[in-house]
Amino acid sequence: MSSKQEQRKLIGSMIYPFILVMSMWIVKIVEVTGGYHLSFLGVIPLEPEGLSGILTAPLVHGDWGHLVSNSVPLFVLATGLFYFYDRNAFRILVFAWLLPGLWVWLFARGNSSHIGASGVVYALAAFHFFSGLFRRQKQLLAFAMIVIFLYGSMVWGVFPDFFPNKNISWESHLMGGIAGLVLSFFFLDAGPQKEKEEWLEHDEEWEARIRKTHGIQPDQEIDFRYDYKEKKRTKDS
Repeated sequence: MSSKQEQRKLIGSMIYPFILVMSMWIVKIVEVTGGYHLSFLGVIPLEPEGLSGILTAPLVHGDWGHLVSNSVPLFVLATGLFYFYDRNAFRILVFAWLLPGLWVWLFARGNSSHIGASGVVYALAAFHFFSGLFRRQKQLLAFAMIVIFLYGSMVWGVFPDFFPNKNISWESHLMGGIAGLVLSFFFLDAGPQKEKEEWLEHDEEWEARIRKTHGIQPDQEIDFRYDYKEKKRTKDS
């Protein structure tokens, strides 16, 4: 892929994450300017009225600092999702959006209202990390390393004892991380894959050609392992 194609693909991958982040900002601006309190749109565990929060909670944030802290990683991680996973990106994002909220509704504490996109951020961060780890594909591994470098400290967000005086939804963080791990297994065949080496069947004509091309003597062994591109290039030459 040429550099211009890469650039177009990268820009195209930013469109939907940008719309998503802008939606979060619009909700906050409307809330502040209109004097509304939208915490009722959060996930309230085991309460019927809290079920709608599975859809709406990621759009609502407690304050501007909360919004900013979720906007940047969400934009980066969602852009990576659309860049690497193309047609599967929407499905992965939908699951990353819904699963943490559903599990928070089922398993979280008391009657607190859980708001914010941190569950989605944790889901996408875990998804990228484990996808790169499991596939051992160089592009995904490189992106996973970037995720660790930028957001590795997020792991502490699943332990409430580290933030005793802060009102954070550690359950959303934990459920998001678990959701990302599950999705990395479920979508293991989606997106970039590690290149597989191929073994060539023994072929006397092929062997003679290789020996002649590389000056290999009849008493010397040949490693017939070539990847597909090399095999095709050599056969077509």
